[in-house]
Amino acid sequence: MRFHSRPTAFLTVAPAVGVLILAGPGSVLAHTLNNTYQSRLPLIVYLAGAAIAVGLSFAFVLVADVRADPPPAREGRVPPAWIRYPLRAIGLIGWIWVVAQGIAGGTSAGDVTTLFLWVYGWVLLAFLSAFVGPVWHWLDPFTTIHDIGAAALRRLGVAAWPIADYPASLGRWPAIAGFVFFIWLELVGNGAGPRSLFIVMVGYTAFTLAMMAQFGRDVWRRNGETFSVWFRVLGRLAPFGFVDDPAEERIARRPFASALLLGGWRREDIVLVALGTASILFDGLSQTQPWFDVFGAPAVPIKTLQLFGFLGVLVLAALIVSRLVGVSATAAGLVPIAAGYLVAHYFTYVLIDGQRIVIALADPLQQGWDIGNFGLAFFEPNSTFLPPGFVWTVQLAAVVGGHMVGAWAGHVVAARESGAVRGASGHRRRQVPLAVIMVALTTLTLWSLGQALVVQVPANATAPTASTASTPSTPSAAT
Repeated sequence: MRFHSRPTAFLTVAPAVGVLILAGPGSVLAHTLNNTYQSRLPLIVYLAGAAIAVGLSFAFVLVADVRADPPPAREGRVPPAWIRYPLRAIGLIGWIWVVAQGIAGGTSAGDVTTLFLWVYGWVLLAFLSAFVGPVWHWLDPFTTIHDIGAAALRRLGVAAWPIADYPASLGRWPAIAGFVFFIWLELVGNGAGPRSLFIVMVGYTAFTLAMMAQFGRDVWRRNGETFSVWFRVLGRLAPFGFVDDPAEERIARRPFASALLLGGWRREDIVLVALGTASILFDGLSQTQPWFDVFGAPAVPIKTLQLFGFLGVLVLAALIVSRLVGVSATAAGLVPIAAGYLVAHYFTYVLIDGQRIVIALADPLQQGWDIGNFGLAFFEPNSTFLPPGFVWTVQLAAVVGGHMVGAWAGHVVAARESGAVRGASGHRRRQVPLAVIMVALTTLTLWSLGQALVVQVPANATAPTASTASTPSTPSAAT
């Protein structure tokens, strides 16, 4: 990536702003977060510090009028077979395991439906998509099942039927509709047990295979399959990504976050990223004691209205900003924020609840087994290995860092698309609404992470809510 103006200053000052905020947890991280991690300063101090850091980073890129080029076009290459085939095997085995447990399984902490759908699928794969590359492209069990079925039909002599043209008017809205459904299932319908999630997964599999047969495998993955579309958007950050290849098999290395500067953004991408960001914020806020004091523990219909209202407000705000700043600039600015929020809210959830795989391996069908007699079926996930100060530092760095990268990407794309000459003030003034939203979101999400949580864990669910993602030994939890 090549900077056109003051590259040394930008690369030095922007990280320095973050370092100043993160350098002293005793003076900036503040606030009593739980009984094991206390700070001398009140909550308002580190909220103000984080908001100032984000505001200054945006002010810097505006004043310096930083410019950058998208990553250069590269030929790329297909990942080696020792990467592709094991990933496809893991995805298929995981799907078969979920089906086997759903049909014959009992009840235990080794339930793989919630483990694979929420912990590893909804969260861990989002991390890998944003910070590594398009892992889901080969891990995706739906595509593997489709390919196996198509090969079997060919072997039986069944002729392929003609593929229908995908309606351009649909865009990526089918994927967004699925995204909203999974958000609701995670945050409102998480009282549904593993058996209900098993039914959802089987139904989603059948629907996905039907749409692949109707419109073509790759077309549906690019437009309608929820996980593929969501992970592809997050993948704009990743250091490995697809090159311009119709078969979408060749990937190339590129500078981190540089693909945010590429074209191809749509309004649906803004809606998708805004939904992802808003859902994480709602998850955190709705678990806090202040929220509980105001709204209590609402029934499913009321909580559904609260969720949809909250999502609608943030989506509307993002669309309004896109009218002022531009679709591409808004999308490029929001993706790093969404990724930062994912890390801040859920990385402890993956590290702690993800340990349940040990139980699942010892008792794969939940029949009370203990394969090998190692006692692993009675393993209890723990968080003692996570120092509270380290957890809060990661959370703060993820939130503030995501906003800083978003400020840079949003400005660079807005400046390029407006065609404004360097130093022109008009295009910079139009970016102020994006800066205001970033500062507000920074303050809101860090405030929610610093609140006491009302721990209400449904008996049969382990969806990645803030209360299950945090434990009394992590900074974002309290009893």
